[in-house]
Amino acid sequence: MSYSVFVALRYLKGRHHKAPISLNTLISIGGVAVGVMTLVVVLSVMSGFEADLKQKILGTNSPVIVTSFEDTGITDYDDVVAKVEGMPHVVSATPFTYNEVMLTSPSGVSGIVLKGIRPSTEEKVTDLSRNIVEGSLGSLTKPGDVPGIIIGKELSLGLGVRMGDKVSVVSPFGTMTPMGMMPKLREFAVTGIFDTGMYEYDSKLAYVSIPEAQRFFGMGDAVNGLELKIDDLDLSGRVATDVQDSLGFPYRARDWQQMNRSLFSAIKLEKLSMFVILVLIIIVASFNIVSTLTMIVVEKAREIAILKSMGATRAGIMKIFMINGTVIGVVGTVIGLSGGYTLCYILQSTNLITLPSDVYYIDHLPVRMDPVVFATVAAAAILISFAATLYPSWQAAKLDPLEALRYE
Repeated sequence: MSYSVFVALRYLKGRHHKAPISLNTLISIGGVAVGVMTLVVVLSVMSGFEADLKQKILGTNSPVIVTSFEDTGITDYDDVVAKVEGMPHVVSATPFTYNEVMLTSPSGVSGIVLKGIRPSTEEKVTDLSRNIVEGSLGSLTKPGDVPGIIIGKELSLGLGVRMGDKVSVVSPFGTMTPMGMMPKLREFAVTGIFDTGMYEYDSKLAYVSIPEAQRFFGMGDAVNGLELKIDDLDLSGRVATDVQDSLGFPYRARDWQQMNRSLFSAIKLEKLSMFVILVLIIIVASFNIVSTLTMIVVEKAREIAILKSMGATRAGIMKIFMINGTVIGVVGTVIGLSGGYTLCYILQSTNLITLPSDVYYIDHLPVRMDPVVFATVAAAAILISFAATLYPSWQAAKLDPLEALRYE
């Protein structure tokens, strides 16, 4: 062990009658630890929110959607499905229809999006079948006097309906009569209820079979688009471009990042803003390191003068105090990371904090512990702590031994 490391560690301990120095050291460590813990927890929660939101969006919607610029929609969708399924990274594809309607019951009314799906292939593309808590996806194709409909949990509560109850679908685009435009109306039976955990979907989305949607909206044999599942979400943009190039006009392919760009851009901006704001806590804690080292320099002026008289160089003296402050930063960072990990683990495993799902889209505080976040926070804290040592170390290095020992 070099003398610089040995002396730096001795200065950290302080003497019994120099208690304020040791206390200031503990305060400096605590300041760094609190800043690191706060930064880790907040960024983990925001990463969890982003990951949870991404999972729910991609659980209900596919990563890539193909639509048509033509008003008639896509008529040869089976041929298009066969073509895109043969492309690289495309796992499966399924057609869908998409229309806005009113859903009514004896207890209420709600404006929703009615989506027509093919149950046999929908479960290969989205998580709808796994999100169904009552009934089944196959109930949409079962024969009966009244066609089936699958609605969200929040929508069923809002309309006051349960499994087997009847609801009416009202389309604003109806037929012209002598009395004016009369909206289309058809009765459906609730054969399934799904719960994605995202209020926006659970309260505003319902599913029927494609043939029922085509008959109700007079679409003939056309659909509004295709949903594609891919093997790597990070390649969604490239897959969408390849599909667009392969199909050509009038088809249009978009990936989930394009369709939700503003939402995830806002989340990333919030994460960056929170990182910058919370790093200020660590910077404030670094002032404690500056004051602690300054006090040590003042208290140890005679010892520093003796060391320089014995041949210690300016670089050696600077190294002593730089090690001193860096150790404070490293210890505080380790404690903060440990505390942050523990708190994140508790939040993750217990769902301790619940949220109103109609406001925050989710019903609990999500946490995602990303090693990159932990490493970034640790590096930032240690770097700031090291920067805080430079001025006190320079002051100690330029100390004149003659002045320090003049009155000894």
